[in-house]
Parts: sequence; structure tokens; C-alpha cells
Amino acid sequence: MEHVQQQAEKSEMELQKANITDITKLKKICIEAYSKSFYDHWNEGGLEWYLDKEFSIERLTSDLLDTKTAYYFITHELNHVGFIKIRNQEHKTFDIENAIELEKIYVLPEYKGMGIGKLALIEIIKITKALDYKNMFLCVIDTNANAIAFYEKLGFNFHSKTILDVPYFKAELKGMHRMIKKLDGKKPVTNNV
Repeated sequence: MEHVQQQAEKSEMELQKANITDITKLKKICIEAYSKSFYDHWNEGGLEWYLDKEFSIERLTSDLLDTKTAYYFITHELNHVGFIKIRNQEHKTFDIENAIELEKIYVLPEYKGMGIGKLALIEIIKITKALDYKNMFLCVIDTNANAIAFYEKLGFNFHSKTILDVPYFKAELKGMHRMIKKLDGKKPVTNNV
């Protein structure tokens, strides 16, 4: 496993890149971190459907074998407390060059407020810069003011609006903000779409 470590105040955070031999541990933390944070965003039966779709052994195996996708465990005091998923993919819905997507970042609720998510995101940005990406983007629910403020503090800016096209997800939560961070320090161009 690749290790990236950072110490801040009394909170120790480490990122560990997941590989195929970690699949059982990865599935466990993915399901636990996601379901504890977003169980109330789904209509009946939706959460189970999503967990099976996104975090099955088959899906995680496919992702881990895909050279354009990477998962990282977020650890604190040697415990897995969250995960990050990044993906390099072509995007035809909007124009941004040399970009990587921060597709998922989830921390267990009991570890929120400790600065762990911030440290993890700072580290994944450093890793992404070292891989010569010029932009990082993500999508966040447009009513999640806390998450939007969190990303803005770390240099992400609003780019455009989009809609989450996932069955069973509550309709009032499907509005999304696409946010971009220029990794070269320049401010991104925004679209008011």
C-alpha cells in the first residue's frame, strides 16, 4: 500500500491506496461510511440497491483493476474511518481539460469535525498534482451548504449545475453543483448553466 501521512494538532490521518487484496476491507468501509452518512437520502429500497450497485465485490474489483480509478482508505489511529475514490475519465457534458474527478469522499460520522476529511482532501490534491493533473472536480448536492462551504475553503469554485440521475434518490436532493479546483493555482472559469 502507498502511504501518505500528515499530523495536525492531535489528529493523525493517513491515506492508504487500496489494491485488489484489500477488497473485503474496502467493501466494509465503503458501505459503512456511505450508509451512515446518506441513509436518509433514499426512498424505500434505494439505499440497499445503491450499496449493491456501487460497492459489490464485482464493482470494486472492476474499479480496482481499472487504471483510471483509485480508492484510498482514510485511516485515523490505524482504523479505517473513511475512503476516497478518484477517477480520470473523459467528460463530454462540460469542457475541462486534464481533470480528475473526486467521485467520492466519505468519513464515518463519529470522526467528522476532527479535521480528518480536510487532511484527506489536502493529501489527495497533492497526489493528484504529482500525477500532473491540472484540475480536480466534484459534484455536491446543491442543498448541502456545509459540504459546499467545506469545498470552497479548500479552493473549489462553482462551475455549473447538474442533476443526479440515480433511481430511488429523493427528488429534492438530485440538484447538484459541479465544483472545480484549478491545481495550478489559477481561478477556474465558471458557467451559469
